[in-house]
Amino acid sequence: MAEPGQGFYPYQAGIDGYGNNGFRFAEMSHRGSLLCLPTGMHAWAATKPSEITLENLQPVFDAADQIDVLLVGLGKDIAGFDKSIRQALRDRGIIVEAIATGGAVRTYNILLGENRAVGAALIAVESSR
Repeated sequence: MAEPGQGFYPYQAGIDGYGNNGFRFAEMSHRGSLLCLPTGMHAWAATKPSEITLENLQPVFDAADQIDVLLVGLGKDIAGFDKSIRQALRDRGIIVEAIATGGAVRTYNILLGENRAVGAALIAVESSR
């Protein structure tokens, strides 16, 4: 992203494309999952819903006062993730919408375009639909 190995782009950006286990934004490409936050675009370790943890969502909690809605892209299929994590986000005043990654990308782009206080936690997928 910004520099090789850094895994961080300092601005929140719309997603131009996804698939091939990564995302395209700001005329760059990123392999792997991604946190899209008011603090920037961050590499994210989760590769499936069961790998979503309080620890790897720490950047979301750090920016909680700047986020009203967090879209969680769960990959190709909708699967749940830990209810205690959802509750911890709600306790910080964040509305959580967990859907397939494609839908999360589209909704994130719309809300970002409306200048809404939105964030996204997107699990990378092999192919887009």
